[in-house]
Amino acid sequence: MKNDFTNAGDPFSLFELWFTEAREKEPNDPNAMALATADANLLPNVRIVLLKAADSNGFVFYTNSESQKGGELEANPQAALVFHWKSLNRQVRVRGTVERTGAADSDAYFASRPRDSQIAAWASQQSRALFTRAEFDAAIAATEKKYDGKTVPRPPHWGGYRVVPLSIEFWHDRPFRKHDRIVFSRPNPDTAWTKTRLYP
Repeated sequence: MKNDFTNAGDPFSLFELWFTEAREKEPNDPNAMALATADANLLPNVRIVLLKAADSNGFVFYTNSESQKGGELEANPQAALVFHWKSLNRQVRVRGTVERTGAADSDAYFASRPRDSQIAAWASQQSRALFTRAEFDAAIAATEKKYDGKTVPRPPHWGGYRVVPLSIEFWHDRPFRKHDRIVFSRPNPDTAWTKTRLYP
């Protein structure tokens, strides 16, 4: 595994290289990423979500738009991501604006999910109070009955979000905290990247 990534000129190509290695060597959920948003009082929220697509347009995940994160992204469409691949001693930090993916992309991904996950997407009122587990189990059973023998459609409140990066930082652990840090940044998605080495 090469440690010298400091000559990379394109953050997306470098991310794909690192992500490919993570898929090969990280034992659990190499596509797991921390997603940070902020509420109406600017108090941060962070949780783990799963990356489902990444290219030069950004980083895509899917969720219920009526969830806490969905509401926060609706009010303040900005977010930060962190990938931590412990087995590779690497992190990637992303900050940027957030946009919704198209309906066709959301439909295609929803159709690829296991049927039980599709049922749960309808049954769960994500982030809202649940008084007993039995209440959720009953909602699942009712949804299963409703779609018995039928294709489960995508809920209208469920879909994809794309984080369009304005900065991407690559961090590699080295002994005695002599880490390598390279950050690519741009003022908006239509401008060229600037690359800067940072002190660890």
